[in-house]
Amino acid sequence: MDLQTVSKAITVHSSNIDLGNAFRELAERSILRTTIKYFGRLTTASVNVSRDGTLFHCAVEIQLAELRMVSAEGQHEDCQVAFNEALGEAESQLRRAKRELRESTASRTGKAMPPWDASSSLSMM
Repeated sequence: MDLQTVSKAITVHSSNIDLGNAFRELAERSILRTTIKYFGRLTTASVNVSRDGTLFHCAVEIQLAELRMVSAEGQHEDCQVAFNEALGEAESQLRRAKRELRESTASRTGKAMPPWDASSSLSMM
């Protein structure tokens, strides 16, 4: 995945703040890095930044193929720190989802189990 094709799937917007190209590129690269790290199949993602008094409020939503939407929010006096907080929460949710998928997979059925327990054979001696 290159950044040009991913930028169509990632929207970064604000209703009352001019974010600039540097923040947009930072958000796109960070979301791309996160999705590749956990699942690698980004469907859509959005970042919404607003200002509430002296604080920036950032909401991040990430939709990966065949998974539920992950959404997180962060607030801070610095816009990038608020984004990093929100993305950190989203990463935690993705990490939990990956762990749940890994643990819910069935064990191999063709593997034969030993007829006795090794600890019980030691107690018989």
